Amino acid sequence: MCITSSLLHLRVPQGLMFGYATDETEECMPLTVVLAHRLNHKIADLRRSGEFWWARPDSKTQVTCEYTFDHGACIPLRVHTVVVSLQHSDKISLEELRQAIREKVIKEVIPARYLDDQTVVHINPCGLFIIGGPQSDAGLTGRKIIVDTYGGWGAHGGGAFSGKDFTKVDRSAAYAARWVAKSLVKAGLCRRCLVQVSYAIGLAEPLSITVFDYGTSKLSQRQLLDIVKNNFDLRPGKIVKELNLRQPIYQRTSTYGHFGRDGFAWEQPKAIHYYIIYNKV
Repeated sequence: MCITSSLLHLRVPQGLMFGYATDETEECMPLTVVLAHRLNHKIADLRRSGEFWWARPDSKTQVTCEYTFDHGACIPLRVHTVVVSLQHSDKISLEELRQAIREKVIKEVIPARYLDDQTVVHINPCGLFIIGGPQSDAGLTGRKIIVDTYGGWGAHGGGAFSGKDFTKVDRSAAYAARWVAKSLVKAGLCRRCLVQVSYAIGLAEPLSITVFDYGTSKLSQRQLLDIVKNNFDLRPGKIVKELNLRQPIYQRTSTYGHFGRDGFAWEQPKAIHYYIIYNKV
């Protein structure tokens, strides 16, 4: 049995937050989003160094992988498709740009074991991409919440992070849920984990905490929940203190996602203390 919440109306003072972790990468992040962020990071490095003198700041990446599942755990097999769209100067041809991206970005970033002659690569599939940013996209609609989190894996409560301070549970509780999920995976208690928490304004304690292990744990859902409750205090004030959220750390979160990166307290797994009582029938 589990207790969960559903958000029925976004204008009422309540909210859902999720944290996700998987053992498919060292960072406990989905390989798809790890590679997508690394591709963008590599492009930015080459642009800033001057090697990609023709590159402009607007870039978009997408990675599709083939997976198999081992009792709920995700096992990436290969990269199926890579899409890179990069704003550029009009002084480089599309053919030159595509060759540079393929050789100096894709082959450098994606491990060779995931690439084969069946991998599909699309580089600037729309053709020339000279005008970028808000000018080409007719304004801004806000940060991409899926890019900022897990690339479509797990779940998302809908609240954006950027533009909100640490007192908003849309941000702080999402960080805490990631901390819990990653701590459980790194402790070997499950191989894949989704943690949901929900809150109501004026109430310090979460309304609900749910742990989904996708069948990857030897423990029951009730046992995992008891471990979480005994090791983590998920009241908003305690989250701010334990994750040191008053520090000026937020500029670094504005690029390459909020999770799976060094330097953030919620990415440091907590040592979990527990004991399990098994009932004999």
